[in-house]
Amino acid sequence: MSGLLLVAFVLVHLAGVLLAAWAPASFEMYAASLHQAVALPFLELGLLVTALSHVGLSLMKAINNRLAGNQAMLVSRRDDPWAAFAAASQAMGGLLLLVFLGLHLSQLRWPRPGAGEELVALRAVLSQPVSLAIYLAAALAVGLHLFHGGEAAHRSLGLLDPMNAGRIRKAARGMAWLVAGGFILGTLWLAYSI
Repeated sequence: MSGLLLVAFVLVHLAGVLLAAWAPASFEMYAASLHQAVALPFLELGLLVTALSHVGLSLMKAINNRLAGNQAMLVSRRDDPWAAFAAASQAMGGLLLLVFLGLHLSQLRWPRPGAGEELVALRAVLSQPVSLAIYLAAALAVGLHLFHGGEAAHRSLGLLDPMNAGRIRKAARGMAWLVAGGFILGTLWLAYSI
């Protein structure tokens, strides 16, 4: 459930990034109204609890598997190198996303840019080659996380069966590529547009 809530946040955040790239004036109005919203601190706290829960539950699952004697070095039986890579990279990708989140918040949240200055601050961050590389790597990491997580979530919820596995896999992968591609294109547009 924590992963599904984070996916909802990622989709809303992606919409904001794309708005910044293609309708800057609308983005500034959106950002100003969002930051003045009374509910924002509660939403941010809920997002923090959800993210920490996701990390904690993932770690608990890994620890419980190890304590139960699962020492296997699993190799994917699928003839699908992307799926195998996405599954194998979950821990590293999650760590990269945590590091990125800390960097992103330190650059654009603490302190928060003033009203009408969000886009200037974002472009200043993306004008730094190291920051740009980290933002692009995070976009790929979130895509790979969703690539694997979509199918894994359905399996964890007991909704994956041989009859719907193909459709679920295609839908999850399609969303993963759209999210990663949207963040990459939006980031590059913001970094290189005038």
